[in-house]
Amino acid sequence: MKYADEYRDKELAMGLARAIRAKAESGKAYRFMEFCGGHTHAIARYGLEDMLPDNVRMIHGPGCPVCVLPAGRIDMAIALAERSEVVLCVYGDLMRVPGSRGSSLLRAKARGADVRMVYSTLDAIALAEQNPGREVVFFAIGFETTTPPTAVMVRLADKKQLANFSVFCNHVLTPPAMRAILDSENPVEIDGFVGPAHVSTVIGTAPYEPFARDDGKPVVIAGFEPLDMMQAILMLIEQVNDGRHEVENQYRRAVTGSGNRRAIDEMAEIFELRDQFEWRGLGSIPSSALKLRPAFAHLDAELRFAMSELVVADNPACECPAILRGVKKPVDCRLFGNACTPETPVGSCMVSSEGACAAHWTYGRFRDHQRRLAS
Repeated sequence: MKYADEYRDKELAMGLARAIRAKAESGKAYRFMEFCGGHTHAIARYGLEDMLPDNVRMIHGPGCPVCVLPAGRIDMAIALAERSEVVLCVYGDLMRVPGSRGSSLLRAKARGADVRMVYSTLDAIALAEQNPGREVVFFAIGFETTTPPTAVMVRLADKKQLANFSVFCNHVLTPPAMRAILDSENPVEIDGFVGPAHVSTVIGTAPYEPFARDDGKPVVIAGFEPLDMMQAILMLIEQVNDGRHEVENQYRRAVTGSGNRRAIDEMAEIFELRDQFEWRGLGSIPSSALKLRPAFAHLDAELRFAMSELVVADNPACECPAILRGVKKPVDCRLFGNACTPETPVGSCMVSSEGACAAHWTYGRFRDHQRRLAS
């Protein structure tokens, strides 16, 4: 497989593992947070933590867009979908994300709500054109990666003058979430970040400079393949050993310093910052999410349907909030693998394949079993 197998070469991976072991100084701890859910999935899938020395630890961050959406926004979407005139368009992962009291869009659909899974923003546009007598709403989520397609969709809907189409906007931003992690009252100890891949193809490397310059946290942007991750970890260890804290770009085949200018400009024309936005696990973070600019207010579902902001408490037995902050691991949750599985998710981290709990359930729990047998 061209451009994939090259980054999964076993011998090269073993070589990088030897280099990491040689560079990691005994008596020193190296704690790196991978912010992106895709990285969390790659680490679990390829067993990368088993290739690292004991003093190099990976901490899963809040980089899964499905995981960080709070229960209140899910409840708002369910209430919207239960309106008789509404067709709610969502991506597949969102269907099973828990709202409050065990609710979900999938259960709302079972009760009769018109919730439809779509594969692209254009699918939602097509539904609106095919159903002129219904109100078609697109449930938009994601970091900077999925925001440009939503921006293109909004512009297209505006151009087509679709009177029965609107967007429930839940797009969030990466740098404010990283800031919230570092500024939290009881932050997890982090010696550096593996910067996200897809997000960085859009925003570039420049937005991470404050974390290196002001907080002394090195950042290495990495691709999703196992060799990408291993090389990024080696680069972070070298920075820590050298006392450097810089933004480095391991994923140079896709990421530039200034990012994708066309996508950035398109987002800026369609969206503006919200004053505050609630995140699952991180609380309310200022200037961390987007809403439609006034010029596109006629396409804003929150305004069209007079939606009220809901803030509801998470299930107190679920450790997703602590896992999203990197404070706990999936196995620290007493629900993991018992009440909470991919078939019966209690928390959002078990829903998406990029969630820390789902990744550990799919790959990591077998290694845990082997370790227990070995001990």
